[in-house]
Amino acid sequence: MIEMFSYPFMMRALLVGVLISICAALVGVSLVLRRNSMIGDGLSHTAFSAFALATVLGVAPLYFALPIVIAMSFFVLRLSQNRKLHGDAAIAILSASSLAIGTMAISLSKGVNIDLNSYLFGSILSVSWADVILSGILALVIFMLYLFAYHRIFAITFDEEFAKSVGVKTGIYDAIFAAICSVIIVLGMRLLGSLLISSLIIFPTLTAMRLKRTFRGIVLVSTLVSVIAFIIGLVLSYILATPTGATVVIVNLVVFIISVLIQKIID
Repeated sequence: MIEMFSYPFMMRALLVGVLISICAALVGVSLVLRRNSMIGDGLSHTAFSAFALATVLGVAPLYFALPIVIAMSFFVLRLSQNRKLHGDAAIAILSASSLAIGTMAISLSKGVNIDLNSYLFGSILSVSWADVILSGILALVIFMLYLFAYHRIFAITFDEEFAKSVGVKTGIYDAIFAAICSVIIVLGMRLLGSLLISSLIIFPTLTAMRLKRTFRGIVLVSTLVSVIAFIIGLVLSYILATPTGATVVIVNLVVFIISVLIQKIID
């Protein structure tokens, strides 16, 4: 363990991973309970496309991808509100189109060395101190949001119509969560990859829902599970020399299966 974290890139990966795990768990609770969890999958494919285009154009991928993914999250929100097009259909369109654009950009690029696997499955070597700082800022924003708007988030999560009737501006909160989810996807994609990052939003909440019945309990357990699963996955990936993203997701899967067994025993 001491040797493992003596490497600067491992320390950066640990810090970013823990912060992103906390952020993804907190945002994931609301998204999963509102059945909007697949928005993370759609945005991750958009991030893949944006990263690929940035590399081909020779610009900084992080700062190129962030505004694009945030803008696309607002676009998905608008589409999901369209009665003629359901939210899952809008996300499916976004996912397929984004993957196609990203793959086409890479295939048509000439003289540009692009490691496709690092985009799809992540690479801890790509994590920078800028990612650490941005992850810290994002975590602080989410903490403040939960601290000052916990009851509004609770109301929106379980009964959006009731929240509207008591004066909660649900549209603003939807936009905030969409923007935060976008930043989580872009930052976490460098670590876990576009195909796996959405699992950080989904798995911890599903696990927590098997163990707790209250909203507060689900939020706390989800955050704890997310952080512990990431740390275990990171350590195992170093020891076994396996891809970090895949290892973290497998650990989350194992924890989820254990939680299902625990629930069956308790019930």
